[in-house]
Amino acid sequence: MILVVDDTPANIDILMELLSEIDDVAVALDGEEALEVVEDEQPDLILLDIVMPGMNGFEVCQKLKETDSTKDIPVIFLSGNGSDEEIQKGKDLGAVDFLTKPIDPDLVVRKVREFIK
Repeated sequence: MILVVDDTPANIDILMELLSEIDDVAVALDGEEALEVVEDEQPDLILLDIVMPGMNGFEVCQKLKETDSTKDIPVIFLSGNGSDEEIQKGKDLGAVDFLTKPIDPDLVVRKVREFIK
């Protein structure tokens, strides 16, 4: 299962359409909901938006990587910014990749296939 975490419904719709051919897709609209989904059913991969209300993507990733049962789940960050600082922070937190928005559908599919178990 792939978990898509984003607070923008249009982004979720696009990603669900792209990824549903690869695997089951679950959705969370914020960081807190993402952590609840992960607790109930451990995904094979998480696509994680950075800028969200409440807990941001960096905070979610940090919590995931600090927990033994979730630390090995690959996380790909999604961001409209993609600055060098943001990319480095994502890597420092343990993300396997970083994609900028608007997303390139072919690149997203290729990256997801690369990291999914």
